[in-house]
Amino acid sequence: MVKKKEDDIPDWVTAEIQNAKFNKPEEMVKTGYILEIYENDNKIDAQLYEPVEDGRHIVTMDLSKKIKIKDLEKGVVYEFTFDQHKAPLSKKVSEFLEKEKEIDMNAIYQFELKSLELLDVGSSESTDDDLEE
Repeated sequence: MVKKKEDDIPDWVTAEIQNAKFNKPEEMVKTGYILEIYENDNKIDAQLYEPVEDGRHIVTMDLSKKIKIKDLEKGVVYEFTFDQHKAPLSKKVSEFLEKEKEIDMNAIYQFELKSLELLDVGSSESTDDDLEE
């Protein structure tokens, strides 16, 4: 008898995840800061103060073409404007992941950063003049 590796995910689960159909994106605005910048992939990891729909505070975002990666700074507070793309998973796949892999997941999310604005959090009375250096 050949024993399957415990890590194996059945083809039907993999196929559904890879072919997930994303709904119309929802625009979100949240504050937080950049944890990591991935220049080669044109992505960032962001720590958000308010969670996204699935409860996460840390998300990986694809950068739109308008955003210049060299202008980004880690650790400073930004207001992020991004699109949240959601692809619901079938009940069968969600139940498999929960029972077999102990993963609570009923949708796949992708995030695309559209714009960001540097916030002046060191000042209690923020004005436009404070932002000009």
